[in-house]
Amino acid sequence: MHIPDGYLSPSTCAATFAAAAPFWYVASRKVGRMLNTKAVPLISVVSAFSFTVMMFNLPLPGGTTGHAVGMGIAAIVLGPWAAMLAISIALLVQAVFFGDGGILAFGANALNMAVVGSLVAYGLYRLIAGASPLASTRRVVAGAIAGYAAINVSALMAAIEFGIQPMLFHDASGAPLYAPYPLSIAIPAMMIGHITFAGLAELIITGGLVAYLQRYDVDLLKATAPGAATGVAKGFASTWRTTRKHWAGLAALMIASPLGLLAAGTAWGEWGAEAFQHPEGRAEIAAASHNIAPPETVPAGLEKLSSFWTAPIPDYAPAFMHSHAFGYILSALVGGGLIILTFLALSALAARLRPETPDAA
Repeated sequence: MHIPDGYLSPSTCAATFAAAAPFWYVASRKVGRMLNTKAVPLISVVSAFSFTVMMFNLPLPGGTTGHAVGMGIAAIVLGPWAAMLAISIALLVQAVFFGDGGILAFGANALNMAVVGSLVAYGLYRLIAGASPLASTRRVVAGAIAGYAAINVSALMAAIEFGIQPMLFHDASGAPLYAPYPLSIAIPAMMIGHITFAGLAELIITGGLVAYLQRYDVDLLKATAPGAATGVAKGFASTWRTTRKHWAGLAALMIASPLGLLAAGTAWGEWGAEAFQHPEGRAEIAAASHNIAPPETVPAGLEKLSSFWTAPIPDYAPAFMHSHAFGYILSALVGGGLIILTFLALSALAARLRPETPDAA
């Protein structure tokens, strides 16, 4: 679901940035008050969890792969606005440093997963959970359904963004300039895998973590309970020490991240430009697209924009690491560290911009 550069036209990228910008603005205003050392640890661990869980690729029908996002548990623990920022930062680190998702397409990826995914997850969770007790089974079911629905709505948005490209952007001969498959192919190709495996993964992760928190850290479920503020901005305090068990669990997840390498294939719509030029790549693209062959040549716009940015650690594979598995673990650790540094920097910036209040007499 990480749209690479080249699959969306520049105007589509600009439109999705514009659509996401108001939500980022409101989120930054609402979350700015919580970006202090007492809130940063929790936001950071949730963002790093989202980053890491997206590294666990799952085999999908058609020979492609997919993954969970963690948007459900992020919205439940942090509220929708902080979840938007947490997932957006995870996506930004993935794009800039690891080439997972495009720089130009960052607005689309953030709109789909961070903004819409968080809002859908939060809205459904609150609707289904209602006024039930924090420890009720109803909240586990609500979390599971919210996570499942959120990732599928996000996938549908990505499919639509892919599918409108050949209709709106083509050359004089009708050849597509960017993503080559229309809505009739893009939507089924994206949705079948997410309605089944990727959606179920998000369902299990969200429901399972709600059940875990009910037993071991129920306070983290209070932010989105009835009568609470819509997020952790009001009255919440965490420290690196109080979140240490969550960081320990995340570290274990990072060490297990090479399991994500077991799934063969490429996510639908994330093929590199070179895949369109080689028989093996073309066969893979066709097999995942209802046996409809891709264009004979690389779409001109896709080829041009695909090289817009070269990530320093592409595909989570550091050049100096001979073992892909160890490189994957190192990438997970580096990504988590970059997320912490980003939120610490944002915290410092928020502190500098915060107006000083005069001392009480």
